[in-house]
Amino acid sequence: MQQRRGGSRQRELFARAMQPVIRIEAAHPLVLLADEIDWTAVTERVEVVREKKVKSAAGRPPHLRAHIGAMLLKATRDMTWRQTEDQIRHYAPARYLCGLTETDWSPDHTTLHEFAQLLGEDGVALVNEFTVRWAVNEKLASPTLAVADTTAQEAAISHPNEMGLMASFVASVALASRRAGRALRSLARRAGEALKAAGKKVWGYRLRAKDTSKAAKDRMTEQMAELVGGLNRAVGRALRGAQQRANRLRNYGKVARRKLTQLHQTMKQLLPQIRSWLRTGFVVPGKIISVHIPQLYSIVRGKVGKAVEFGVTWGMTQIKGGFVLARRAMDRKELVDTKFALEAVKDHAARFGRAPRAFAYDRGGYSVRNVRDLKKAGVKQVGLAPRGGAPSPVDEKTARRLAKERALIEGSIGAIKSPRYNFNRPRARSVEMMGTSGQLAVLGFNLNKLLRGLAERHLAPAG
Repeated sequence: MQQRRGGSRQRELFARAMQPVIRIEAAHPLVLLADEIDWTAVTERVEVVREKKVKSAAGRPPHLRAHIGAMLLKATRDMTWRQTEDQIRHYAPARYLCGLTETDWSPDHTTLHEFAQLLGEDGVALVNEFTVRWAVNEKLASPTLAVADTTAQEAAISHPNEMGLMASFVASVALASRRAGRALRSLARRAGEALKAAGKKVWGYRLRAKDTSKAAKDRMTEQMAELVGGLNRAVGRALRGAQQRANRLRNYGKVARRKLTQLHQTMKQLLPQIRSWLRTGFVVPGKIISVHIPQLYSIVRGKVGKAVEFGVTWGMTQIKGGFVLARRAMDRKELVDTKFALEAVKDHAARFGRAPRAFAYDRGGYSVRNVRDLKKAGVKQVGLAPRGGAPSPVDEKTARRLAKERALIEGSIGAIKSPRYNFNRPRARSVEMMGTSGQLAVLGFNLNKLLRGLAERHLAPAG
C-alpha cells in the first residue's frame, strides 16, 4: 500500500478550522499603541497633508484608520509593503492596530505603498512630531534639553565609477525605450545595438583593469563616453520627435517616457563631468554619482574603513528622554555642522514654542559667533564642544553633563541606522522615497521607545 506524502498518517476526525480563535494580549506593544494613541489627532494631521496633494476628491473615501495603522506597523520594524500586507492579513495584533478585527478586509501592498508616496516625507515627519509631543505630554521626554548632530543616509547604489554609470545608462535606455510606445521603436533598436557594444567595452575594461595602465583605461573610458554621447543625442532627438504622440501614451508608456527624459537630462550633465575628469584627473564639484537618483552626492565622513558615503545628509535633534526629530538636507550645503547647530535650535523653538534651556553639539558646530547667536536665541547653557584651546562656554560640571548627552545621540543614530528600521540603504528608487523611509525609521525608533515607557508604567505596581 502506497503511503500518503506529507502530513500525518493518522487522519483527524474533524477538519481543522481555518479561522482560529485566539485572545490578543492587552500588554502587546501593538495593542498598547492602538489603545493609547489619539487617532483623531493623527488622522487630522494626515488629512491636512492629503488635502494638499490629492488632485480630486472623486472616488471612494480612503480607509485612513487602516492605512495609518499599517504605516505605524511598518515603522516599528523593517519589512517590505508586501510583508506588511501579509502581517495585517494574518497577524492578530496588527489587525487590531489597523482596526480590522471585525472584518475580513485587508489593504493590499500597492495601496499601502501609494499611501506612503502620497503622505511623503513631510507627512511622516508630522506624525513623528506628534509622537514626540505625545512623549512630552506623558512626561517621558522634555524639550528643556536638546542635542543635535548630522549624519549620512546611504543610498542603495553600487560604488560609482565612470564605466559603471555609463553602462547603467545604456541598459536603462534600452529597457525604457522598448516600453515608451511606437514612436520610439527606432530608438529601441539603436539602444539594443549600443547595449551590446557597451557590454563588450565594459567587459574588456573590467577584465583587464588590473593589468592595464591608467592611460589605456582612460582611452577605453573615452571610447565609452563617445558611444554614450551618441546614444544620448539619439534619445533627445527621439523624445522631441515623439512629442506629438506623448498624449496617447498610457500606464507603463508614460512611466517609460518620463524615465527616458530623466536619463537624457542626467547624462547631459554627467558626460562633461566625465570628460573633465579624463582631461584633468580631478573630480568636479557636485559630480553625479547615480543616473537613476541624480540628487545623491558623496559625503566625506573621514571614518575608518568608510572615508566617503554616498547618499544624502540628515540633521538629527534629540530631546531629553532620547526622542529624535529629523530633517533631510535638500542639497549638500544645507546642513553643514557650522550652520545646523543654530538651525536645530530654531527648529526646536518653532516646534515647542521656546528654545531649549540647554543645548549640546560637537566641536564641528563650535565658533564664537555660534555661541553668541545661541545665547541670543534663548539657550542658557550652550554646550558646544570647544575647538583647540578655546574655553568652554559653560562650567566644567555642565560641560561633562552635556558631553554625556552628546554621546547619547550617537547611540540613537546608531540604533536608527540598524537593520531594524531600514534607514541606511532603504528600498527606495527616488530621493523623495529615501526621505520618506528615513522619517519612517525615526518614527519607528520613537514609537518603540514610547511604547517601552508606557508598558513599564502600566506594569508598575500601583501605589
